[in-house]
Amino acid sequence: MASLTTLSPCKASSFLSSSSSSLFARCSLGHKSVSYNESRSRTCAPNNFKCDMAQPVNIGNGKPVIPILNEKTLPKFLESSRMETTVNRNGAKIKVFSGTANPALSQEIAWYMGLELGKIKIKRFADGEIYVQLQESVRGCDVYLVQPTCPPANENLMELLVMVDACRRASAKNITVVIPYFGYARADRKTQGRESIAAKLVANLITEAGANRVLSCDLHSGQSMGYFDIPVDHVYCQPVILDYLASKRICSDDLVVVSPDVGGVARARAFAKKLSDAPLAIVDKRRHGHNVAEVMNLIGDVKGKVAVMVDDMIDTAGTIAKGAELLHQEGAREVYACCTHAVFSPPAIERLSSGIFQEVIITNTLPVAEKNYFPQLTVLSVANLLGETIWRVHDDCSVSSIFQ
Repeated sequence: MASLTTLSPCKASSFLSSSSSSLFARCSLGHKSVSYNESRSRTCAPNNFKCDMAQPVNIGNGKPVIPILNEKTLPKFLESSRMETTVNRNGAKIKVFSGTANPALSQEIAWYMGLELGKIKIKRFADGEIYVQLQESVRGCDVYLVQPTCPPANENLMELLVMVDACRRASAKNITVVIPYFGYARADRKTQGRESIAAKLVANLITEAGANRVLSCDLHSGQSMGYFDIPVDHVYCQPVILDYLASKRICSDDLVVVSPDVGGVARARAFAKKLSDAPLAIVDKRRHGHNVAEVMNLIGDVKGKVAVMVDDMIDTAGTIAKGAELLHQEGAREVYACCTHAVFSPPAIERLSSGIFQEVIITNTLPVAEKNYFPQLTVLSVANLLGETIWRVHDDCSVSSIFQ
């Protein structure tokens, strides 16, 4: 079984108090590359950027041991007086429940917040119907339901709706659905006649079920927020990936940020700005059908550079893999793939592990099945980021200030 590099998040304060761009600006190293399995806790020489990472995980018998946040390893950011006061004052009035889609992420979020996950019973009847029962009182509480709509998307979406209904009928004061990965977001407009706009349909379903607020990570397009008639907090996972990239020995002069398609230019431009205003390149492609892409041209210079491809999700990896091949043809020295949502539909693993990528960096908004591990894969946790966002929503504090 191949090994997997799995990292717990950097201290939340590291990306709240300083931008990764300043770290990259201080780089003075040459063209030396770093293997993906090198120690993340190494001490760099002066004038080099450094990220305070957790110790590498121990891997036994090929199975990764995912580091768990607990009371001994909580970041200092949680130990602030504001956080302690909040826990003591409102601990009984905030509840976090997890669906069955990604319980590991839910547990990490709860540990960061200093709370226990709420007790909930979820089961399937013989015919596939979903049954949900809360095992504790939520009357008058602010309830947060953590459930990404990852595959099987329809099952997990329906489970979320039933969980919302159960909380509403149990007299919860406010119900916030935390959807790290919002499914159906790609169907956000009509590109051909007689198409559905499923993103709007799903937004209506969540609203009508009784949710009061939505918290989601890296939506496929910002316009999806307008489909909801309730407040939406859009969480950008960019700081987590930037913080990790800042720990790597890559000189800012060697970097180029690449958008795998024209539609992702705004996302890649914002990413490049955080990396000391790194140059931008664009892969021009033409799509002949869903999950079918043909790379046509490259706009920008990547010769001799380290290319960082940025996208919101990797599904079948057709777009990003063909883009990486083009970058190598144009003389790129190394190619990194960075994305928030690792859907990994077949044949994504074969394409990503073929050797065209130096490293594939993703987050744990979706659970990664053991069969999808490969040596170049690195998983970063967004638990601290989501946990802090939940606290700020609960305390009526600014969320956008996290990303400034």
